[in-house]
Amino acid sequence: MDFSAVAADLAAHWHVYATMPFIAALIGYLTKRVAIEMMFRPLEFRGIRPFLGWQGVIPANSRRMATTAVDLLTKNLLDPREVFARLDPEEMVAQLEEPLLKAVDEVTREVFETYQPRLWEMLPARAQQLLVDRVRAQAPAVVKRLMREVSSNVDEVLDVNDMLINAMVRDKSLTCRLIREVAAPEFRFIARSGIGFGFVIGLVQLIAWALIKQPVIMPVFGFVTGFVTDWLALKMIFYPRQPRRFLFFTWQGMFQKRRAQVAADYGALIAEEVLTAGNVLEAVLTGPRADKLFALVTREVQRTVDAQAGLAKPLVALAVGGREYRQMKQAAAEKAIAYLPETVKHVESYATDALDVRNTIVDKMRQLTPLEFEGILRPAFKQDEWKLIAVGAVIGGLVGELQVLLLLH
Repeated sequence: MDFSAVAADLAAHWHVYATMPFIAALIGYLTKRVAIEMMFRPLEFRGIRPFLGWQGVIPANSRRMATTAVDLLTKNLLDPREVFARLDPEEMVAQLEEPLLKAVDEVTREVFETYQPRLWEMLPARAQQLLVDRVRAQAPAVVKRLMREVSSNVDEVLDVNDMLINAMVRDKSLTCRLIREVAAPEFRFIARSGIGFGFVIGLVQLIAWALIKQPVIMPVFGFVTGFVTDWLALKMIFYPRQPRRFLFFTWQGMFQKRRAQVAADYGALIAEEVLTAGNVLEAVLTGPRADKLFALVTREVQRTVDAQAGLAKPLVALAVGGREYRQMKQAAAEKAIAYLPETVKHVESYATDALDVRNTIVDKMRQLTPLEFEGILRPAFKQDEWKLIAVGAVIGGLVGELQVLLLLH
């Protein structure tokens, strides 16, 4: 090989050679940024199905990712029974006192006005109020019994997995935000690492071009730059799981190294966006197991009606009619259930503090093994990371070809 000719070419076209590592660094950075954005955008499929178009990797797989995240939550981080046992029935009743008594008052009056309008109208106002007060006096005990039963059999009235998965699938942006915010430093590292990795590969590209001077080198090196830098950056986020010595430096996967901060961020996001008291109450009242709760409420309300009838129950049944008496009890239960959504809103603030979801998740995350901890973010990459690497490689190849067209002709 004529090295004098290589040196002469370097001198004559130094500006072309000088740009190679910088363009390779730019390719490395741009391919990373594109790969990151393609993980999250767009939220919905754009293009012509099934192949001509794109949907963000995470939104496209939101149910799978939500299921993985929820499995981690319920198996390793949260025990629903343990968490809901923190709700104190006495405090719940105290928080509900005003709306509860108001609801009892209205339900009692509505039921009597419907099923015994003449009797109700004939009663003096004082007698009416006395009857309402008797029912109101029983309400706190009924709520406490319900709370204890729900707390000890929370699985009967609340499908935690269904609630969490539906919350994350219904709002794809929530799933994206959960991953994007928790892993923000890792994504910045991926983008910035492309600059360094790309620059080094660009130096090799420079030497190869000087020695071989084949136009195919540019797109090939662009492809390699995009592929290798994407693959290497993704691996460096998670591996090694424990600190390892490499020649003159020590490295640990960034995600593992940031355990404390990741735990704090993840716990806060789950507590503020997913497992909120509002979402829990909504799931209890409208979820697939809501009928179990309503059966409990119906039983307790009907028991209370019978207790208030007391010794006079046969006479009440006779005056009202046995069938109508049963209808009256059912109506009372249905009206009580109708008041539930508005009534329970008054305990959201207390429930949020009592459940203490954030601190529970943070404490449990710190106890996870490195492999379990990796499962928090890894599902966002693992199954579809090849797509991101492939896109980075293709973009790198195209930019390399552009180099040939712009700089070498």
